[in-house]
Amino acid sequence: MNEMPINTVFQPKSSKQEAKADVTTRVSREIMDSETAAREAKTERLRAARLVLKATANPVAETPKKMPRKR
Repeated sequence: MNEMPINTVFQPKSSKQEAKADVTTRVSREIMDSETAAREAKTERLRAARLVLKATANPVAETPKKMPRKR
């Protein structure tokens, strides 16, 4: 007899502990994903602001290097 129809009709039930663990895992992944998305958005915003600041900033004149002292 083929096992395919039996497995699709009768899904194994997870225990109470497994169900709670699955919920905890799902919620923790959602939290981590939202924190990652917020961090990446902040990074992109700060990068864009830095690039705009660099583009509009006045170039700083380089100070001449000091000549080494003769002994």
